[in-house]
Amino acid sequence: QVQLEESGGGLVQAGDSLRLSCAVSGLFFSSYAVGWFRQAPGKEQEFVAALTWIGGRKNYGHSVKGRFFLSRDNAENTVYLEMNSLRPEDTAVYYCVADRRGRGTNQAHEYDYWGQGTQVTVSS
Repeated sequence: QVQLEESGGGLVQAGDSLRLSCAVSGLFFSSYAVGWFRQAPGKEQEFVAALTWIGGRKNYGHSVKGRFFLSRDNAENTVYLEMNSLRPEDTAVYYCVADRRGRGTNQAHEYDYWGQGTQVTVSS
C-alpha cells in the first residue's frame, strides 16, 4: 500500500521560511517522481514542484521558482520542500504526490498517489 505522509505545515509570517516533508512508503521501484501541489480556498490546484528519483531532475512552478527548493533523503525515502521568503499568497493546503512512471511534470492527472495535505498559512 502506497502512503505519502506530509508534515511540517503551520502558521508563519511573511518573509519566514518553512520546510515540508513527505515520507514515501510502499513504492518498491526507484523510478517514481515525487512532488507537491497546493490548493488555496476558492482556487484551482497549482503545481509547486516535482523531483524525479532517477536523475534527480527538479521542476518548479512559476510562482515559487527561486524561493522554494526540493531535496531528498534516499535512505529515508523522504522528500523535503524548503519554502523561503513566504508570502500570504502561498497560503494553501500542500499535497505531496507521487507518479510511479517517474515523469515529474506539472500535470496533476499524471500523479497516481496523493497525501492528505498539510496546511500552510502565511500572515502579512
